[in-house]
Amino acid sequence: MKTFLSKKLLLASGIGIVLGALVILGVRFVTYKIPDQVHYHANFAVYVNGQRQEFKGFKYYEETAAEMCTLHPVDSPKERAHMHDNVNSVVHVEDHLVTWGNFMQNLGWGMGDDYLKTNDAMYTNGEQGKLNFILNGKPIESVAGQIIQDKDQLLISYGTDSSDQLQKEYKTVPATAAKYDTSKDPASCGAGHSGVTTSMRLHHLL
Repeated sequence: MKTFLSKKLLLASGIGIVLGALVILGVRFVTYKIPDQVHYHANFAVYVNGQRQEFKGFKYYEETAAEMCTLHPVDSPKERAHMHDNVNSVVHVEDHLVTWGNFMQNLGWGMGDDYLKTNDAMYTNGEQGKLNFILNGKPIESVAGQIIQDKDQLLISYGTDSSDQLQKEYKTVPATAAKYDTSKDPASCGAGHSGVTTSMRLHHLL
């Protein structure tokens, strides 16, 4: 008799646990919301020995296909900060705490306080030139570790240019970030997403 009651108690407990788990999963399924999306823009330009770098080639630009919009839009470093549509002066930032150094790495370049590495050359401070930065109109000594802020304007320039020439180069940095902030981005989950899908809800359960 005791064994029979024990089995019934265990069965009831098991059913209770299963039902409780189903209730919790059901609540998570129904109440799931899209996580807050980070998406803003900044402008920049890079000069080497007086020549503006054009960043020509598909390797510098992120795809804008609709399938990029997933539950986790920033799974790879390149998705955190990138360029689109052959526009070589606009940075699309889609994650928190992305630095200018992170962005340059995503382009396949490297940058520190005293060096700039492109795809085919390394430029360091010395007799041949010096690396200069102007951020939002002010010369600064270090930018690689600076977090990219909304509507930033950055000049990166290596060479022997005078202060006047550096200011002329800085004036070529566009101020179009605000326009992109208010425009629909086809590669952004935040801008073009139509709503929470069943697959997104199911993914959330896992």
